Amino acid sequence: MNDSWHGRIGHNLFEPDRNITTGELIFFKLFELFVAYYTIRFVWEWAIYTQLRNVEVVLPLGLANYMDASLFFDHHIAPALAAVVTFLVVLCFFRLGPKWLYMVVLFLFHLLYVIRFSQGEIPHSQNLIGMSVLCFAVGAWFFSGKDRMPRFVLGSVIFFIGLGYTAAFFSKLIGTGIHWFDGRHLWLWISEKSVDILSRDGFYQPNFLQQLALNSTAVASVILLIGWFTELIGFTMWWKKLRPYTTTLLILMHFGITMVMNIRFDAFVIQLILVGYPWYLLLDRFIKVPPPWLKKIV
Repeated sequence: MNDSWHGRIGHNLFEPDRNITTGELIFFKLFELFVAYYTIRFVWEWAIYTQLRNVEVVLPLGLANYMDASLFFDHHIAPALAAVVTFLVVLCFFRLGPKWLYMVVLFLFHLLYVIRFSQGEIPHSQNLIGMSVLCFAVGAWFFSGKDRMPRFVLGSVIFFIGLGYTAAFFSKLIGTGIHWFDGRHLWLWISEKSVDILSRDGFYQPNFLQQLALNSTAVASVILLIGWFTELIGFTMWWKKLRPYTTTLLILMHFGITMVMNIRFDAFVIQLILVGYPWYLLLDRFIKVPPPWLKKIV
């Protein structure tokens, strides 16, 4: 075991000294099924939206900075790409074909992402699924096999989630300064979302928590400060013993964001629930021997 700080982090993320269990293998495939489902779901949502609504590029993202994304708006190109992604994801899940297939899925996933969101809207859950596809792509190519790939993929996903939250804290600090948690900022965000809800539903009624925030700058500031501090400690997910507690705080933070700002992170929160708790321990209590088919598709 490496006694350096980065060695201890790596040991907590990937646990190289512990044998992989049946529960871990089963959970790994369940997690991969979750990622596969949302990958297929998102690419079809993007493709259909692109075919029906995209007209011009408003905000170039990723590859769209080096190519004209509008080339994919017509002639059913986007749905055709989504069909290819669907086929490749199925092959990847069952470990059929070469190890680099997940890399192709990653490329097409990103391509459809920049095509769809060339309109200027950038979501969160889709980014986390894309990051997970990246981890599967690297794991399948360089860490294939039931003894290495599950640990690498899940450890990498947890690493990037923790890094993303802590980086979000510092991004707010750099972009706005120490006054980011000023409650008047929350008033502005609540007002902006109320316009979206009013245009969608025809009416808007603040809930109890929103009323508290809107009636007091101090309360609004405390709400923002709690969320901001929770983002700061996101990196503590890297330590196995702290991971369930940090995950619980992050999930509560997201529920708070939904209650206060009407922003939902469905796939994001589900993924937090999956990777933030040691579910394999529960599976190990009931399943001792992995079924023969499982080893063939890990």
